[in-house]
Amino acid sequence: MRIAQLAPLWKTIPPLKYGGSEMVVSNLTEELTAQGVDVTLFACRGSKTSGKLVEVIEKPMYDLVGGFSWTTIQPYDLLSFDELFKRLDEFDVIHNHMGFHPLVFSRLVNIPIITTLHSSVEPDFPYLAKRFGNNLFVSISNAQRKLAPYLNYIATIYHGIDTSKFSPDYTKDKDYFFFIGSLSRNKGIDLAVKACYELNKKLIIAGEIRESEKDFLEKEVFPFVDGDKIKFISEVDHREKVKLYRGAKALLFPIKWNEAFGLVMPESLACGTPVIAYNNGAIPEVIVNGESGFVVDNFDDFKNGIQMIDQISREKCRETAEERFDIKVMTQNYINLFQKVVSEIGI
Repeated sequence: MRIAQLAPLWKTIPPLKYGGSEMVVSNLTEELTAQGVDVTLFACRGSKTSGKLVEVIEKPMYDLVGGFSWTTIQPYDLLSFDELFKRLDEFDVIHNHMGFHPLVFSRLVNIPIITTLHSSVEPDFPYLAKRFGNNLFVSISNAQRKLAPYLNYIATIYHGIDTSKFSPDYTKDKDYFFFIGSLSRNKGIDLAVKACYELNKKLIIAGEIRESEKDFLEKEVFPFVDGDKIKFISEVDHREKVKLYRGAKALLFPIKWNEAFGLVMPESLACGTPVIAYNNGAIPEVIVNGESGFVVDNFDDFKNGIQMIDQISREKCRETAEERFDIKVMTQNYINLFQKVVSEIGI
């Protein structure tokens, strides 16, 4: 098969630091290529792949625009479609990771377009989602489907990571908890900080600060950050991230919203580190309560999970990551889906 991967243009593939969707696109592209699939990645300059790379724009759209913007469709995205149409006869499947707006062109294309949705919120442009809702969609969790139940979902495929790049540490003599991700109200960073503060536990925070969250962070989070017991270290690269996962007693993930997946969870499990998470979104699809961590319903239970975390087997966490969330599992699921769709269409 010949696959076109339409990646988001906001960051490089893979991302230099934070970027869950970009990392998933990279993981899938690399493993598809490793399994002999002919893959062309449409991405911004600076991206790297062992497949074929089409550099759509000269640098990440994040730099060109000056930050993220979800209220408009960026004109740079149109260049991805222009590059795709130049090569349309080279592909059997177009795998779209850019959202709903590429589907405006779906009636002009005689090969299947499969769109994987990466969002944890309702569609930014609901009129596009509803107009093209009969296209082919992949959800990254069953929970994600609740955000737009009217779409034509043909599969749920969980995200995968390259577990070989996350070495586990099974010792339990750890002295800190860990939070990684965007520092936002939805991610529950305030709950993680307050729980560790009240329990006198050490917490290391790594992540991205967005302009829209600064007032919230100044009021609810940073007053507790003392640089010692509770420490913020900004964004980290892959090597430092793995080190922090390995050294943590647990990953804290007290999300307050319908998180569609949460790539940090399998990453943590791959390092042998359990997860304590609020029972929202896809959490119960990823974490087995009492086995790979604790799934809790309220703040008191969250603190109890922190106190009881040594009950969880770190070896079992690693086993779960390998069996359910390895890149090979995700990739095989996509290969099966691509073959099924192409066969049914009769290409």
